[in-house]
Amino acid sequence: MRLALPEANPTLALTASLAVTFPFNVTLGIPLYHELAKWLAQP
Repeated sequence: MRLALPEANPTLALTASLAVTFPFNVTLGIPLYHELAKWLAQP
């Protein structure tokens, strides 16, 4: 990354990606994965 974009800030990219994905996973992802796991575990 430093060779391609020497002025890039990897901390900013990591923070931005977490800021986008974390709320989605908490509000939609975890309940969805939980229901999917319950559905798959049914005999």
